Amino acid sequence: MVLDTDTFNEIDDQFAVVYAMKSPEQLQVEAFYAVPFHNKLSTGPQDGMEKSYQELLQIRTHLPEMSDVPIYRGSEAYLPGPDVPVESAAARNLVERAMATPDDDPLYVVAIGAITNVASAILLEPRIIEKIVVVWLGGHALHWPTAREFNLHQDLHATRTVLDCGVPLVLIPCLGVASHLQTTLSEVRDYVKDKGPIGAYLYETFENCNKDHVGYSRVIWDISAIAYLIDGSWMPNELVHSPLLSEQFRWSFDASRHFVRYVHYIQRDRVFKDLFGKLG
Repeated sequence: MVLDTDTFNEIDDQFAVVYAMKSPEQLQVEAFYAVPFHNKLSTGPQDGMEKSYQELLQIRTHLPEMSDVPIYRGSEAYLPGPDVPVESAAARNLVERAMATPDDDPLYVVAIGAITNVASAILLEPRIIEKIVVVWLGGHALHWPTAREFNLHQDLHATRTVLDCGVPLVLIPCLGVASHLQTTLSEVRDYVKDKGPIGAYLYETFENCNKDHVGYSRVIWDISAIAYLIDGSWMPNELVHSPLLSEQFRWSFDASRHFVRYVHYIQRDRVFKDLFGKLG
């Protein structure tokens, strides 16, 4: 697998990176790609991508398992229009890795941010859809009043590219599905803090995410995509026709479209038990 992550944007990406690297019996992480993002933590997508790249380097200082895994800068902008890729080291590396992958052993592309890098790679070399499986945390549940969610709405053109192109896709919604993955400072203190330098790093990151932790919980969204690959039975799913996305960020449906795999629930306790155990 490769992990496509907006690592500086939230605290959940750090947990996902660590979870992937602490699961060598199930996952072989071949590369990390920094993803653009734009919110109060960045001045624009280019700045968000660079901060995510630097955050990946920072995590590597606490996690020896990452020392030999390459990290690539991703897109500096969102797709400017339909079918218009954005060149980046990440997109080019994904194309190279995918095309070198045997037909019977796909490369899993785990995406936990805007889908710009992945969509750009597909547009640069459409044949990679025969070589990869995309596991993406994006949008909200298909029954939700809106699909508008941070990963999805940042790059409408990239989202539509991935939903429309026919690439094998596992879609993990945020609200209604990954939103089950809540934890608290007390739980992180008990099961993460004392698990070496990386445990202390994750605990400090969680502690600093909010000023008041009384009655407060936080969703660690991004570990959902890692957990799916570790044990899909924790995340009940079904085949559905790939949804259509309007410019108003609403889902609609067409039964003539290709199928994608849609996760509709997460067994929260199984995921956190596995994560906490591996930190030890």
